[in-house]
Amino acid sequence: MEKLDRIKELAKELKLEYLDASVDKIIEEASINDSSYQDVLLSILESEIYLKDKKAQERRLKFAGFPVIKKIEDFDFNFQKSITKKQINRLLEMDWIDRMYNLILLGPPGLGKTHISISLGYRAIEMGYKVSFVTMDSLMHTLKTQEISRKSKGKMNRILSSSLVIIDELGYLPITREEANLFFQLISSLHEQASIIITSNKGLEDWTELLGDPALTTAVLDRITHRCELFNMSGKSYRLEHRESLF
Repeated sequence: MEKLDRIKELAKELKLEYLDASVDKIIEEASINDSSYQDVLLSILESEIYLKDKKAQERRLKFAGFPVIKKIEDFDFNFQKSITKKQINRLLEMDWIDRMYNLILLGPPGLGKTHISISLGYRAIEMGYKVSFVTMDSLMHTLKTQEISRKSKGKMNRILSSSLVIIDELGYLPITREEANLFFQLISSLHEQASIIITSNKGLEDWTELLGDPALTTAVLDRITHRCELFNMSGKSYRLEHRESLF
């Protein structure tokens, strides 16, 4: 028993959580199955790696700040034909993040732009990438308050340290000239440092009106579209077509 207690103490000190929690079970199963020392050690190490990877993924998922979890398996490609399953499967390989390509999803509300962006972000997290999700409105608040708010400063640090930044709902709410300048500074900071997904209900030709300055808009688009895949989505709103009623 003293040796067992010592094993647990050392496992805790070395932060071997699986061994610390399961040493009794490991010894019992090894005895029943007459396992070799190598089999026991291999099983312990594989379980420790699995547990560490799982916890790291959970931290990345919390870090991302998704409003809900969306998976590509739940996306209705039969309803939305502006983007194909073949295209999505290609994006799910995630090599575009390593190459720092950006994605722009344009179209009216209800076409699945946010669903696709979150699904890609979720898969990126599963593959070990650090992801940040933020709506344009929330991003503007964060950018304007980062100098006076520790929470906003921390959120900006997370965004700037991400491999993939998802900016949702650009163009849904008007922005000021100050906000447009802050947005440009962020895009410049992320350029060739991270991949960006932007969803917007405004066509690129309308971004000048949105940002309020032709030169600024050109500079923003120049950086975003340098390496970029653009998806113009069209069709009916999935939410309106599948709305639920009380009666």
